[in-house]
Amino acid sequence: MAQAAYVLLSRLMTHTKLTLIASLSLVAFAAVPAQASDDVRPPAAVVLAAGNVAPPASAAPVTGPSYGLQQLLALAQSTNKGVEAAQANVDAANAAITSARAYPNPQVEVMYGRLQGKQPGVTSGNAPTYAITQKLDYPHQRSLREDMASRGLEASQAVRQGFRAELAARVKTAYFEVLRRESELQAASEDLAMMRQIHSRARLRVEVGEAPRYELIKAETELLATQKSAQTAELRVNQAKAALRQQVGGAMPALFSLDGNLGQVPDVPPLPQLRGTMNTSNAELTQRRMELERARLGVDYQRSLRWPEVAVRASTDRQPDNNVSQIGLVLTIPLWDRRSGPVGEATAQATQARTALEAREFELTQELEAAYRQYEITQAQVTALESGIVREAESALNVAESAYRFGERGILDYLDAQRVLRGARNELIAAQFDLQVAAIQIEKLMSTAPGTVPVALPSSTIQNR
Repeated sequence: MAQAAYVLLSRLMTHTKLTLIASLSLVAFAAVPAQASDDVRPPAAVVLAAGNVAPPASAAPVTGPSYGLQQLLALAQSTNKGVEAAQANVDAANAAITSARAYPNPQVEVMYGRLQGKQPGVTSGNAPTYAITQKLDYPHQRSLREDMASRGLEASQAVRQGFRAELAARVKTAYFEVLRRESELQAASEDLAMMRQIHSRARLRVEVGEAPRYELIKAETELLATQKSAQTAELRVNQAKAALRQQVGGAMPALFSLDGNLGQVPDVPPLPQLRGTMNTSNAELTQRRMELERARLGVDYQRSLRWPEVAVRASTDRQPDNNVSQIGLVLTIPLWDRRSGPVGEATAQATQARTALEAREFELTQELEAAYRQYEITQAQVTALESGIVREAESALNVAESAYRFGERGILDYLDAQRVLRGARNELIAAQFDLQVAAIQIEKLMSTAPGTVPVALPSSTIQNR
């Protein structure tokens, strides 16, 4: 009799400890709402722990227009202020060509004087002097100035093209970031629905006495954790959309949706072909080449200034009794200043531009190779996750679910199988996003932007789970 009473007392103490553990677990996750469907109601402890916190609104429809990637790119190119600034720089370089073609202005001299006769018979009166001087340009100097201004225009156009390509890369990255977060939110919503089913099944098994109460405690804890993950995923979607609006501009509304698929990835050409394309189409390399040519022309221009400057001068001196008219040449002889300083400075600038070009060519080649290797690695990861790991995790979850349903396995095996599937699915989403980023980086190195001739990148669809 005493032994039976001791066993009953031990069971009551164990039940009390488990109840206390469940309450502590629920209080720890009190910031996360616990929402259940009509047919699956959580126990009263879950509702009390959740309080009045609003449930996740992941299922709420998104109002507002829907945008595709090309629409976002066109909108960003038309509303971004940086594009206007780059275009203003091109306009300034175009005006510099007009300045290089302009002829020098003439100089007009007007001097007033009075002639006073000291000898008899000398007429006194006003004696003004008028003179005009026109500087003459050497033909090769004018052509050098015009060529330098033309190279400056081409460099400015390359800077504009590079900015547009970088802007397109930022918009694409933000676009696929939103798709990634939405995929994570969808996966979190599916996990939440599955956890509600597991919780309902565990509660039923505990009520009928088929499983210990520990299974219900574990199911409640996992349910609250899954709800927290769903709320976090929803907040990340909002953050990603705000970042996309920042890149596109204020023309986008606050509420919008996106058309697209995270698994839609361009098929990148082979690396040797990309190297050749980058050497000819990269905007930064084009800019540096134009700056190098401009610096070399600057050396020739400074050397041409060693020639004497020539100007034509015509003057007339009006006296009271006669007029004196003169015409001749004015030469500025470079006797003391042979422009050795400006020539040396221009030569050093040309050397600096050449070394900068060579260094940047090497850096961009390494960046292209790194981006291409990253593309290959992430593509292999997507293929492995998509065709093997995720499917195996789904099969393991189905087996664990059947075993748990028939009582052959506990809830821990079921939850572990679901956790493995959740991790594999999140890794697949992250790998698909990394694959997009690698392809975007390659397109950026090619200076591909809307309104230009893009690199031939045929598209191939990777099945998105």
